[in-house]
Amino acid sequence: MTLILLQTASTFSTIGLPILIIGALGLVFGLILAIASKVFEVKIDPRVEEVLNALPGANCGACGAAGCAGYAERIVNEGEAVNKCAPGGANVAAMIARIMGQDAAAMTQKVAVIHCSSGGVDNTSWKYNYEGVESCKAAINVAGGPNVCAWGCMGLNDCMKACQFDAISLDANNMRVIDYAKCTGCGACVKACPRDLIMLIPINRTVYIKCSSQEKGPDAKAVCGSTHPCIGCGICSRKCPVQAITIQNNLARIDYDKCINCGLCATVCPTKAIQDLMAGMRKKAEINPELCIGCTICAKVCPVQAIAGELKQVHNVDKDKCIGCEQCVAKCPKKAIEMT
Repeated sequence: MTLILLQTASTFSTIGLPILIIGALGLVFGLILAIASKVFEVKIDPRVEEVLNALPGANCGACGAAGCAGYAERIVNEGEAVNKCAPGGANVAAMIARIMGQDAAAMTQKVAVIHCSSGGVDNTSWKYNYEGVESCKAAINVAGGPNVCAWGCMGLNDCMKACQFDAISLDANNMRVIDYAKCTGCGACVKACPRDLIMLIPINRTVYIKCSSQEKGPDAKAVCGSTHPCIGCGICSRKCPVQAITIQNNLARIDYDKCINCGLCATVCPTKAIQDLMAGMRKKAEINPELCIGCTICAKVCPVQAIAGELKQVHNVDKDKCIGCEQCVAKCPKKAIEMT
């Protein structure tokens, strides 16, 4: 019996005691960790998850954050504006504003526009036949790119590959076409283009320059072939009724904060380098003779002299000349003009 007790004691000292010590240490460390977790606890605002669930999950980076989770944290923890999600648009901004107890600021959706009408099969002049990696960023490192125009599209579709929403496709002439119904304005294609040919413009602006060339007039025509280069002549700038167009480095540029979408610049451009998606579809001004007092203000502000009439007499609009810019509507003191 004594031998058995001695063996049991020996076994306990060999096996049991270390187990008890380890268990005790585990209990102590567990208590320390539990206390530390309470002391150093980082409280997560539940609104972060709510905002994240409201976001579309595109992780496009248009908001300036690395992804939707980062944007949600910025909104809740740093007071970031709630209307920066391009794919979500105004609806998502309104949802997030409700979560944050704010009023959603107005958000104008933007879409991508390619400022180049080359890059196709038949309207681009080439310096050499590029056979390297199918990437614009790779091709531009080989003698500045394969096309003669140093500002033109190389046609290797980095923009199309970057688009997560299938908004960019190719037409029959291998030209890149943007589907504005699908474009969310995330800016991925803008970042992908190594020649900065793509920019985001307000979706309610339908007039834009189709060229990015900074060559002087004759040189721009020489390298663009059959396309429509901007030659920096300045006619569009001089004719713009609101001074929204300037010429910088031989290239016309539109300030969309000023642009009224009248399309006059597109009609006067000698090389057709300005595209007007609303051409032929704008409403025309019409004067209500019962309200018109013949003040002549409308005639004075009309950029195309489409309104005529004597002082204190009812004025008339020449519908063939009217471009639908609505300048007369905004200036008429009697609200006698409407667009029909």
